[in-house]
Amino acid sequence: IINNYLGGTQGGAVDKASPSGMHFRDSKRKVDYVLAYHYRKRLARHPAGAGSPEPTHESASLALVSNGGTGKGCAELQQQDGGQYAPQEQPRPLGVEVIELGPLDTLEEEKRLQREEYERNLVEVGLEIEKDPENKSQGLSFVRIHAPWQVLSREAELLKIKMPTKKMYEITEEGGILKTLNEIWCKLTKPLQPQVPQQENTNMKSLSYPFSREKIYLYNIKDKDTFFDNATRSRIVREILKRVSTKARNSTGIGTLIANHVYDAAYPLHDGEYEGQNDDMNERKLLYREWARYGVFYKFQPIDLIRKYFGEKIGLYFAWLGLYTEFLIPSSVVGIIVFLYGCITIEGDIPSKEMCDQHNAFTMCPLCDKFCDYWNLSSACATARASHLFDNPATVFFSIFMALWATMFLEQWKRLQMRLSYFWDLTGLEEEEVSFLSEHPRPEYETKLLQKKLKNKSITTENSNEDEKEKLTWSDRMPGYAANFGLILFMIMLTFSAVFGVIVYRITTAAALSFSTNETTRSNVRVTVTATAVIINLVVILILDEIYGAVAKWLTEIEVPKTEKTFEERLILKAFLLKFVNSYAPIFYVAFFKGRFVGRPGHYVYVFEGYRMEECAPGGCLMELCIQLSIIMLGKQLIQNNLFEIGIPKLKKLFRKLKDERTEPKEMDTNQSKDPQQWDLDYILEPFTGLTPEYMEMIIQFGFVTLFVASFPLAPLFALLNNIIEVRLDAKKFVTELRRPDTVRAKDIGIWYNILSGIGKLSVIINAFVIAVTSDFIPRLMYQYAYSQNGTMHGFINHTLSYFNVSHLKAGTQPENSLFAQDVLFCRFKDYREPPWSQNQYEFSKQYWAVLSARLAFVILFQNLVMFLSVLVDWIIPDIPKDISEQIKKEKSVLLDFFLKEEHEKLKLIESFIARDKQKHKSGTKGERIRAASFCQFNRCQKGSFASFSSQHTEV
Repeated sequence: IINNYLGGTQGGAVDKASPSGMHFRDSKRKVDYVLAYHYRKRLARHPAGAGSPEPTHESASLALVSNGGTGKGCAELQQQDGGQYAPQEQPRPLGVEVIELGPLDTLEEEKRLQREEYERNLVEVGLEIEKDPENKSQGLSFVRIHAPWQVLSREAELLKIKMPTKKMYEITEEGGILKTLNEIWCKLTKPLQPQVPQQENTNMKSLSYPFSREKIYLYNIKDKDTFFDNATRSRIVREILKRVSTKARNSTGIGTLIANHVYDAAYPLHDGEYEGQNDDMNERKLLYREWARYGVFYKFQPIDLIRKYFGEKIGLYFAWLGLYTEFLIPSSVVGIIVFLYGCITIEGDIPSKEMCDQHNAFTMCPLCDKFCDYWNLSSACATARASHLFDNPATVFFSIFMALWATMFLEQWKRLQMRLSYFWDLTGLEEEEVSFLSEHPRPEYETKLLQKKLKNKSITTENSNEDEKEKLTWSDRMPGYAANFGLILFMIMLTFSAVFGVIVYRITTAAALSFSTNETTRSNVRVTVTATAVIINLVVILILDEIYGAVAKWLTEIEVPKTEKTFEERLILKAFLLKFVNSYAPIFYVAFFKGRFVGRPGHYVYVFEGYRMEECAPGGCLMELCIQLSIIMLGKQLIQNNLFEIGIPKLKKLFRKLKDERTEPKEMDTNQSKDPQQWDLDYILEPFTGLTPEYMEMIIQFGFVTLFVASFPLAPLFALLNNIIEVRLDAKKFVTELRRPDTVRAKDIGIWYNILSGIGKLSVIINAFVIAVTSDFIPRLMYQYAYSQNGTMHGFINHTLSYFNVSHLKAGTQPENSLFAQDVLFCRFKDYREPPWSQNQYEFSKQYWAVLSARLAFVILFQNLVMFLSVLVDWIIPDIPKDISEQIKKEKSVLLDFFLKEEHEKLKLIESFIARDKQKHKSGTKGERIRAASFCQFNRCQKGSFASFSSQHTEV
């Protein structure tokens, strides 16, 4: 171990920081990872005028540590700040006063000792570290980590990281018309391509193989410093940091240390500034210019560069988001066409004309008791005309189209995912590698397991071998599971309660406004109530969404999942369940429950002994469903997905900055470099917390686009407009506002695909019921082909309205001060019921049962037809593109030939040296014999060793 302390006499050397901020002070070794922590010194109680026992170390500005391969003396790594402590391996220096420690000092001392031990262990495994001086009473300090070639090659072999070999092979492209169309498409979209460095020959691909030190001759290693890129280097260091443990508190890995606040953060560095006048181009700046700005919204995403910089998991997210946004273009076009069809045919819609005709004096029953008067159906003309925009035959076609669209989107994603897996060398991602990366226990799991072990040890000290096999059992997790079940049930009931509260608000407000003496207020009751109720719904949804996100995380934590992968999957399922119910509960109510339990005149259903259940508008509930869906969808996208996503990280950053300024004393740090280094700039950024929030908002949006699309054909258009901004917003957040995430290898998008597939199948059922139950499509169809005398829609409105004898109204519910003539004998209401002159008055009529049967038949027919077409599309489109499957087979064959060729050439070289060595041996030249033997790398050219060497290198 070499300790380089720069004292006060060498202070000038400190200012010579690495020009790029990406290297150690020697400007040679890369900073692969950074650990940050806050320290607080204990001031020694010396007599007045007494100096520090070790003034040289007090003014020390830097400690450089390089790997020497020995563990002895590792404790010398740490600075002896103000003579406060000495390494355990050395005696305490003279002149240090022994003082008692307070509670805070004891905690800080414990953290310092843990950091010392952890950093010693890092050096023992081969990493090189560089520390900042702790020359203030308290403040922020950084530990920079560099991985030399020996460590990188060892860990790359352990992690089975695929690296490019010397062999390049040609990618065979599909010929014929597909190739021609592809070339035309490339020419047309050339202005939309991002200006990022591309491979010189796109038809050639480098053959990749898991790294092996024994087969190092296979790889194209031009420079050991650049063979592993920055993302791979940081990934390797992160795996080491997870693995290295400390004896204190049995902490395993950096995750436990951060959870215990020994370190504040651990992160890889960004590749420098993303803005600036300097001409030095780095990948971060390139991503910002070509991807993370709103000005380049029209360009394709540089997916390969995103994957290279952020890793496969984040690369797959942006590839999925890009494909989803592209697929929204055709669905938006079809949705606009369906909407325009409704606009064009509105004048020819006979039911709307009949409803608006002043001569058809349909006197309707009062909308409320006592204070509401009879009213003419023609007063609801505007609502009826607006309903036709969304309730027309084209809506059925659009629902079928969107169900097939969802299937085609998922199929195309599987194909794109396979294509990316091939080009990103993920096709052979071994299960061992995946399991190795996901086997690291979470710090919370280790803490819980440690508590269990200590509890068991206190009961019995026998069977010590059982500790190694001990793990958390079902009984240990039972309290967590019980809390999960109870709280999730409570949260769902809370959502339903919120929906019911809004229903009560609508009923009471409608009743209150009906009592108003203002004619304008009374005439706009329905519009006022609907608009305000939807806004209240939106606010409640936004508030509960934030609460549910935090609750889902807490519930998952008390379950104590063992690995990060298990934790993430359980968190996703809980958060999705809660947010799904929260977002769609008000919409489900309007679509399927509103107006179904109203009763009839003379026998209404009341809530709270005086308020009638609310009814649908005369044009049906579909228009109100459309309003509800559009406001909630647009509100969530505008407020939650954009304003929250921009504003909250900025507020957190400001809060953390103010907190650091408040906690750190304002001391002059003469040794501090004037310009902040990259690790300082990155520490200020927001830590990366995972892709779950990004996926979640898109999945909820996917639900809005597919589940109730029959009621709102413009949903894909608004989703498209949002996503054009969302892609750049997420890109800007990743490039400029977040610390660089650890690169994670992933073959697919995981559980999100199953959720998407489930939503796609659910959308078929929901749209079938929306068309059959909520819209007037089935009643119109039944009237035209079963009840109309001339096969037209004339008389449809009269057919759907039942008669009621006003004398049968309950006492006290008749309208007071009616403006209508006193000879009103019958009023009309929308339902299929027997007239008052029938024997079974006010019972459901035959038409009601016929229409109900037709509705159910349509649901079954629609569902089976669309499911059949979806399965057909799934069967026709192969999951793996034909050219990719052929290339994967070709790659295996090329890899085998390459191995055999390399081994054959190596054996020929060895044999030639053996023959030459034998010849030299005969001539008795001793020096040449030693040189040949050392080059051959086996035991003095014996035949047995040659056989073992050849067998070792010919395994494929």
